[in-house]
Amino acid sequence: MKSSDLSPRIAETSPADAPLELMLLADPSEPKVAAYLPRSRCFAAYSGVLPVAVCIVAPLSEAAYEIMNIAVTPSQQKKGIGTTLLSHVISVFRTEGAWRLEVGTGTFGYQLAFYQRQGFRVTGIDTDFFLTNYPEPIFEDGIQLKDMLRLTLVLRPFPEKG
Repeated sequence: MKSSDLSPRIAETSPADAPLELMLLADPSEPKVAAYLPRSRCFAAYSGVLPVAVCIVAPLSEAAYEIMNIAVTPSQQKKGIGTTLLSHVISVFRTEGAWRLEVGTGTFGYQLAFYQRQGFRVTGIDTDFFLTNYPEPIFEDGIQLKDMLRLTLVLRPFPEKG
């Protein structure tokens, strides 16, 4: 079997067909997911016919977008599927002429390295984001999430005004 046979198939899907169970892995608030999903573009990675990863991207402005959600089925994590999906999404938005992609993450560990490997840079911190925007505490690796780390990937230079 060739390594290309192991690569997931990635496709854009409608918000209505995006796998909610996967999105809730990255954002445990179903009302929050329901709020951003209708205005977003959805990409999924499939193993056969089953979605194993999802990435949801919402517009911020005409040429700036935010990754609202990216998740991989737990049994498929650490296999490069998330990286393949994120690389695909970056390529799509770069090809379409977007200026930048942004993302917020709640940890300073694995997720930070995941985005930095793709060229994202830290651009800010939303202090107390998880305390004020979620009704229940959220824990990762035994640590309660409080602040959101904001990262940005510049896809092309912002045009100068002449």
